[in-house]
Amino acid sequence: MPDSQYFHSNGKLLLSGEYFVLDGAVALAIPTKFGQSLFVRQNSEKQISWRSLDEKNEKWFFGRFDLEHLESIESNDLEIAENLVKIFSYLKAIKPTLFEIGWDFQTRLEFPKNWGLGTSSTFIANLAKWANIDAYELLANSFGGSGYDIACAFNNQPLFFSQKSEARSITLLDWAPIFSQNIYFIYLEKKKNSREGIQSYRNKGLAPSSLIDEISDISNTLVDTNSQTTFCAAIEKHEEIISTYLGIEKVKSLYFSDFFGSIKSLGAWGGDFVMAVSEKNEKETKAYFNKKGYSTILSWNEMVL
Repeated sequence: MPDSQYFHSNGKLLLSGEYFVLDGAVALAIPTKFGQSLFVRQNSEKQISWRSLDEKNEKWFFGRFDLEHLESIESNDLEIAENLVKIFSYLKAIKPTLFEIGWDFQTRLEFPKNWGLGTSSTFIANLAKWANIDAYELLANSFGGSGYDIACAFNNQPLFFSQKSEARSITLLDWAPIFSQNIYFIYLEKKKNSREGIQSYRNKGLAPSSLIDEISDISNTLVDTNSQTTFCAAIEKHEEIISTYLGIEKVKSLYFSDFFGSIKSLGAWGGDFVMAVSEKNEKETKAYFNKKGYSTILSWNEMVL
């Protein structure tokens, strides 16, 4: 193994299939131009050091760990340090030779970590690349989730993702809507914990197969149509299904009831980004969201890899 190594993984957005992807629905996901890098080098100490930088190159986490016992020596965030210890312990169990020498790890995000574009998934993907193990297995033994975000981390184009029992399906797509110039991604200025959203969904029990099929059909419609009207009708139907099933108000009803177009939550409802499909030009669209107090508005080309 070389003395130093560099890895990079893509961020993600889930355009359709949120929550229901956990029960086998076909989800439509896109890798983003924003990702996370990992730089690893050997050190001569019997320690692991970790440093995480944000998009401004400012340190937001640091920690040192005893190599032999994989215990935290010091850190600025106990919860993150404990998660790292668990992940290191899992890696050591399957790749013990990795921990015969000390390592310095440094990560760097290309997006603000509260954006929800995959701080955890890009971290898992990069670490799996370094350890040369299955990233989906590492995800299952750490943060959990469907794995669509790992698929985005490793692939450079939109994709269909589904996971039924042990059968995972990933279909890469040569796709961008012909009206993509009318699609925008708006950050809602608050972070939503995906694991909390997943738990709320799980509390409902196994989703009816009819709803899983409906969500899968919507994912296919979004890719197959060349009509903005059909696309908007599909995402509005998707919003109605999630809203009714979870008993959560739709984001358009809550914040954007007077918007000239369609709006869909992305990922865990209640935070992170929404997707807006506008009937007006870029200037008018951005002015609308600015007036509502939202300043982070990215076009399709600015967001999608």
